[in-house]
Amino acid sequence: MKPLALSTMYAQQPRFDDGAAFARYAAEAGYDAIEISHSTAPAKLEAILACGALPVTSVHQPAPQVAHHDGRGNHKLNLASTDEDERRAAVAFAIESIRWTARIGATRSVVHLGAVGDGYEMLPAEFEMRRMFDGGRAHEPRFARLRAEAIAARLHAAEPFVAAARRSLLEIVRAAEPHGIAVGLENRYHFHEIPAPYEYDEILDGLDPAQAGYWHDTGHAEVLHRLGFHDRHAWLGANRGRIAGAHLHDVLGIGDHRAPGDGDVDWGYITEGLAHLPAYTLEINQHQPDERVSGAPAFLASVGLR
Repeated sequence: MKPLALSTMYAQQPRFDDGAAFARYAAEAGYDAIEISHSTAPAKLEAILACGALPVTSVHQPAPQVAHHDGRGNHKLNLASTDEDERRAAVAFAIESIRWTARIGATRSVVHLGAVGDGYEMLPAEFEMRRMFDGGRAHEPRFARLRAEAIAARLHAAEPFVAAARRSLLEIVRAAEPHGIAVGLENRYHFHEIPAPYEYDEILDGLDPAQAGYWHDTGHAEVLHRLGFHDRHAWLGANRGRIAGAHLHDVLGIGDHRAPGDGDVDWGYITEGLAHLPAYTLEINQHQPDERVSGAPAFLASVGLR
């Protein structure tokens, strides 16, 4: 059986305020390891480590969660910002995640590489599309018009932000490489975020998979497919030779981060694209019931992912 890690995304509930309680829960639920999510406070991270119930195998930038000096959470800073002060601050938080990864002895750091702009040009259209989808109105002409507007706005604005994202990645890789830590660039949840499937070649140009590669998120790929932005197969197809890891979760409608088996994702193509990986991380939200969390390993075995 391949080892499965449970993300501390599931720990964002009062019963797990003590990180040790979450670590023991994950072990009892049948998991082999833990991933530290970017929503994990320093004290909770320390408690997980001190408990020793399970190893930590990956850290999700910009963990641990702390506030920037302007009051924003560190996850709000944009690694692809064209404002150099903001980009440098975001890189500093990402490198702090690398330091934690090295201290823990883990070998993988998952990175959100930023976004095209602040999203204000594209997010209103996408949010309206999401409301329309949830309301059964995705067939209406306005849905297609909104999508076309978002696509055009991103194409028009993307170039300097993708270039800034590349600079940030190279700085993160330089910090990670002496520790033998591979950086995994995750496909993202919103259309304006970086990288799009066709941007990985440019961003990862010249980097070995041991330095940086692709991190596949099953739910993000599925949601953007259902909204009509990117075909779900495009991510794995474009990155087959450089997959560094995967977040597994299910989707119902366009609601993701459900336990695998508690949605309607087609797991056949996922198994085909990810079966070669030695381990997986389950990114399940804190609203899922315990029986779904403990039942997910058996479900993944049933679809060939263990």
